[in-house]
Amino acid sequence: MTDKIRILFLCTGNSCRSQMAEGWARHLKGDAIEPYSAGIETHGLNPNAVRVMAEAGVDISHHRSRHVAEMMNVPFDYVVTVCGHANETCPMFPGNAKVVHVGFDDPPKLAEKAASEDEALGHYRRVRDEIRAYIETLPEALAGGGE
Repeated sequence: MTDKIRILFLCTGNSCRSQMAEGWARHLKGDAIEPYSAGIETHGLNPNAVRVMAEAGVDISHHRSRHVAEMMNVPFDYVVTVCGHANETCPMFPGNAKVVHVGFDDPPKLAEKAASEDEALGHYRRVRDEIRAYIETLPEALAGGGE
């Protein structure tokens, strides 16, 4: 189907937040959105992100961490940066891709100070649910330009 909106979710390492966003978009909005994710760098797929997404019924275990350079030939409609660093260093994309920033907290960074595994996973779950809530507003929210 060629009338799907192509969205790239961009983060620093394409290990957690952008992977969750791609997974939610495919799961919730696959009829309207063709989602992709990539990073300014590649840090590998975060196992805790895979775990909490699986808890919510979304399997992202088959995803891989992609560098943004791999995506330069895809004609995106939107590039959604999900962290500040990606927003600050977002490369120019060919075509008419509109860049929108919607920042989310970094679960691995928050989990560093957690006293237990459950507390650490709580950070992942909260951000997972925040990303889901954002994805549920798509594609309509993109017309407004994000935050």
